[in-house]
Amino acid sequence: MNTSTRRELRVRERRANGAQRQVVSRNSPLMSQPDLFHVDVFATAPLTGNGLAVFLKTERWSTLAMQRLTQEMRQFESIFLSAISPAGAKARVFTVEEELPFAGHPVLGAAAVLHRIQAPAEESRFWELQLPHGKIGVSTRKLGVSHLCEMNQGRAVVGSTVSLAGLQPILNRLSLEDADLIGGIDAQVISTGLPYLIVPVSRQALANAKIIGADLEVQLQAFAAKFVLLLAVEDREMRTWDNLGRVEDVATGSAAGPAAAYLWNLGLAGSADSIELAQGRYAGRPSKITVVRDQQQRILVSGEVWPVSHGFLEVDRTA
Repeated sequence: MNTSTRRELRVRERRANGAQRQVVSRNSPLMSQPDLFHVDVFATAPLTGNGLAVFLKTERWSTLAMQRLTQEMRQFESIFLSAISPAGAKARVFTVEEELPFAGHPVLGAAAVLHRIQAPAEESRFWELQLPHGKIGVSTRKLGVSHLCEMNQGRAVVGSTVSLAGLQPILNRLSLEDADLIGGIDAQVISTGLPYLIVPVSRQALANAKIIGADLEVQLQAFAAKFVLLLAVEDREMRTWDNLGRVEDVATGSAAGPAAAYLWNLGLAGSADSIELAQGRYAGRPSKITVVRDQQQRILVSGEVWPVSHGFLEVDRTA
């Protein structure tokens, strides 16, 4: 064995030893219960809807570990629960790029997991999840294997409308033109936790849209919006992406509330109507989201959550 080969083997050994220190033994008390669940939200069956990783017992986990695990999962978002109790939990939500103060499908997915681990014998429960945005109430009901989950997003915060001239930079980033918009209806910013710029477009425009460029988030900041939502108002179908256009979300609970409020406020849906929104078709994951309003004008977003898998992490959560 020559000197170069021995040196390479020593480097590999050091790397292996370092990696071994980051692995949690299956004999550790941390491994006594599953700490990772994979579920599909706004789904009609397993492997439909929006996939989600739900991590448990994350009190001592570092922010970096949460971000890296979300990137590892390669899903639109992951949710990390701590202080779990029969009443609910604290929660943090991450995309592959950043932490969010609120997100819809992670909240529903987390509530279904809480029902499964905290109240498996009960038909229905109410949970409270504490996010940076605030407390979110979620009702869950068993439907055999799946759970029907409904979150209370509160009243919609309706922001300013955006003129056609002001919308031009956004249209350019979406590969759209003036003719792709629905005439007589303005784009508008609405939030139930995350502010979306809702752009009403034709059916064909919804199919053709794609994000180009790297400054969409900067453009949206001018309207106090975090993300853009394209809404085909006639079909009640929507699309949204991360702001670089790398990942298309397939079922966006935080966007569904604003989309429904937009339709109600413009008289495009009856004030007492239940609104069903479609999403995910262009990403190959058709999803169904239902939105209603209660007598206090609070927006309730619901969908089914289906289990896919559960298991254990074998990496250091504090690194």
